[in-house]
Amino acid sequence: MNRISACLITLNEENRLARALASLSTVADEIVVVDSGSTDRTEAITREHGGKFVLRAFTNYAEQRNFAATQAANGWILCLAPDEELSTTLQTSLLAWKQRPPQFQVYEFARRAWYLGAWIRHSGWYPDFQRRLYRRDAAQFTGIVHEALRFDGQPGRLAGDLLHFTIENFAEHEEKVERYTTLAAQQMFADGKRSWRGGLWVGTPWSWLQNYFLRGGFLDGYRGALIAQMASRSVRLKYRKLGEMLRAEGCAK
Repeated sequence: MNRISACLITLNEENRLARALASLSTVADEIVVVDSGSTDRTEAITREHGGKFVLRAFTNYAEQRNFAATQAANGWILCLAPDEELSTTLQTSLLAWKQRPPQFQVYEFARRAWYLGAWIRHSGWYPDFQRRLYRRDAAQFTGIVHEALRFDGQPGRLAGDLLHFTIENFAEHEEKVERYTTLAAQQMFADGKRSWRGGLWVGTPWSWLQNYFLRGGFLDGYRGALIAQMASRSVRLKYRKLGEMLRAEGCAK
């Protein structure tokens, strides 16, 4: 049988963590939570669900996830966020997979987002395949923001959705865009990107058109319009912030 260690990274997640951990109860052979200094009941909730709780100062998402994998006892890692849970179908798929020889080093599954009170079925947000089940010795996460799993070969795919309870109100969406665009700009700067005006003036309207029309955002009603609006805002902000960093360095183009 393939034994799974479920790994999560947290900071003050008492309002969301229990749902994620409960969905792992029949699937995970071990739960590891790496926390960066919670002051709420995150640790207590972890222990109530039989999880291992480890403290580590936050550096970036990729390093935090990779550290969590080093704390696991099993070779297969299932990576979840505190605001996610396994659907019933995905639980069934994982239980069946555990009983057979694995054919891939990494597996992906679709993620469905709950946004402002409804499931999003278009807008480039679904199926949004996520590579979250992997052999610890065959893959690792890289990237400061929107960290990605790096590995050789092709992933397998399991049926069922990873349910993502992403944003409860518009103010939360605005805060998330502000935070992530700062990280994205830092990533681009660290990667040596030195041009920003084209991305700002061309990428911003293109992002809106792509998400609202080409990716079917209009089919998600007013939520799709908001998603397209915030996606284009994300592009504008990350390139503007990159430009500010480059001007501060005296190397803006």
